[in-house]
Amino acid sequence: MAGGVIMNDAVKRVPRALRMAYIVASVCGVGFFAMSVLLLGVWPGQVLEEQTRKMSPEHPLNLTVSESRGREIYSYEGCAYCHTQQVRYLESDMARFGAPTLAWETRFDYPHLWGTRRIGPDLARESGSHPEDWHFVHLFAPRSVVADSVMPSYSAMFEGSPDRPKQTARDLVAYLETLGRSRELAGPEGEAHARANCNCDKDEMGQMAFHTSELNTNPRKTRRNGAVPVLVAGDGKRGLELYARYCASCHGTKGLGDGPGAAGLHPAPANLAEHKYGLERLSFALTNGIDGTAMPAWRDLNFGDLSALVAAVRSFSVVQQELPADPKTLEAGARVYKANCAQCHGETGAGDGIAVNELRVVPANLQGVRPSLNATLHVLHNGIEGTEMAPWASDGTPNGTGRLSEAEVSAVAVYVRGLYQEGR
Repeated sequence: MAGGVIMNDAVKRVPRALRMAYIVASVCGVGFFAMSVLLLGVWPGQVLEEQTRKMSPEHPLNLTVSESRGREIYSYEGCAYCHTQQVRYLESDMARFGAPTLAWETRFDYPHLWGTRRIGPDLARESGSHPEDWHFVHLFAPRSVVADSVMPSYSAMFEGSPDRPKQTARDLVAYLETLGRSRELAGPEGEAHARANCNCDKDEMGQMAFHTSELNTNPRKTRRNGAVPVLVAGDGKRGLELYARYCASCHGTKGLGDGPGAAGLHPAPANLAEHKYGLERLSFALTNGIDGTAMPAWRDLNFGDLSALVAAVRSFSVVQQELPADPKTLEAGARVYKANCAQCHGETGAGDGIAVNELRVVPANLQGVRPSLNATLHVLHNGIEGTEMAPWASDGTPNGTGRLSEAEVSAVAVYVRGLYQEGR
């Protein structure tokens, strides 16, 4: 009893303000927490919802069933641990990936998969950056196409080889092809609509989303038309080192088109030994890639490195200059070419025929590359898998698929090889 009296006296001697401080601190703590939730969660969410509503196209494209399954696969396989899906409002991001991400681009993305680390490249603009077969090879054996990749293999998504994907692989690649697609489909009209409704005329960061005319500036993305620096044959030794690092995975160590990644690519990588390339053609291929194929652009390499690669690629060629062709053979070949080949390859062989825009893979520029005679005949007899280049030689049967006789095939083979121009 005495102890209780002493305790009550001690409590009474504590100033009232100090006793109330605990209550005040508790109330303030709860209040601060509530304010933090409002300021850092609720309010920004409302702002983003309002931006999305105003800046989004009227009918943005939603995910298909396959793409939705691919998104789930992307999530449970942990792809977001290494890949981001957000181009930030930084000059370095815009230079590497393109226009910063707008809120409306991820309106169907719940929960979001933006990611926080870039162990692998950002995927916000992945749509159209690589062909489907490249994705399959990369998933099956990443280092077969990207020598220094640290990505694990997802071979369980395939039936033993990269050209036999299971539905899981198809769904995952379908999802990857949606990343950045909505904004690209919105086109110039969509950009104008978003800019007009962003209410950011005085907001320097907000305006950054519209500073660039290119949504995707990935230096590996292929272009059908683009600036071509005038490369020269540079340091051959340096070129072979670069070739081993960047090119051998597809084209093979000796340029025979037999690299570890070649088996799953359609069309197959070029056999560099059986082709002679002009400087202009190599310059275009290295800086713009070959659209419709797994051959990427290499715009992130400097002029000296690109020139060194030119020297390396040309060093593999074993194509020899043959004796001048018989005039009658050339005349016959010209007739066959004009009737059957010019629509795609162009009247002069520059790869600029009237049907080019309708083709998935750009036709070869025959002015810039001279294949061996055997390679030319092989293509005419067999076509090129994965492209619109079909077999042209008759198989001798009444219902044969070829259109040309052996004499015509031989004549046009000689003719197209004569279209090559050393400077091109």
